[in-house]
Amino acid sequence: MTEYQIYRIVLFGFLGVAVVTFISLFFITAPYGRHAKKGWGPLIPNKIAWVVMEAPASLLFFLYFIISDKSMTATLILLQLIWQIHYFHRSFIFPFMLKSDEKVSLSIIVFGMIFNSINTYIQGRWVYSFSPDGAYAAGWLSDPRFIIGVLIFAAGFFINKQSDAITRKLWDPLKPGYKIPYGGMYRFLSCPNYFGEIITWIGWAVLTWSFAGLFFVIWTAANLVPRARSNHRWYLENFPDYPKERKAIIPFLF
Repeated sequence: MTEYQIYRIVLFGFLGVAVVTFISLFFITAPYGRHAKKGWGPLIPNKIAWVVMEAPASLLFFLYFIISDKSMTATLILLQLIWQIHYFHRSFIFPFMLKSDEKVSLSIIVFGMIFNSINTYIQGRWVYSFSPDGAYAAGWLSDPRFIIGVLIFAAGFFINKQSDAITRKLWDPLKPGYKIPYGGMYRFLSCPNYFGEIITWIGWAVLTWSFAGLFFVIWTAANLVPRARSNHRWYLENFPDYPKERKAIIPFLF
């Protein structure tokens, strides 16, 4: 069996897992953040947890770049930079910007590491090994799919980071706890950070024009849509004055 055959088994197998995860998370809320609960393993400080969970995505994608058997093009280099804009920041900068001292259960960290490792394998090996020869030649940079994808990616990245910045400013060490966020996309959504995350990876799927990228969008939505629904309900249950016009994750719809 060739590696590409194994790759396809992993890709389609984990698409099936995404469907199961999507359905399950409407009934079982992942126990971290405001939904944290005991019984899911030892608790790890959130800064360490974020680095351990997210670092595989940054480091492995760089590894696949280094061991690539393709002739290196400006496009392949730029794809590395675009990926790292998100994941280097998520792995090695964002954790140290956190102001809260919440802890994350070990099981959640392990699940996060597994997903990031598998997803990065799917994305990295496609871009740097299994994509057709010439698929990401230098001319791809002027292709409308690449340009539109980059713009979508940038919009999602901005929404995600702006939303994170708004919630960070709410954290008061003298009065810890969750508060109602306002501003940015919070005017419309309870979880604009999740909305931005999904938009980011839609952009990646378009700019790579790949089934691997679509895989990432499906998994992101499968994880974050049920989570947003749980967070939205939590806000409504815990804050009587919570804005009723807000939706969970899709403006004006859901």
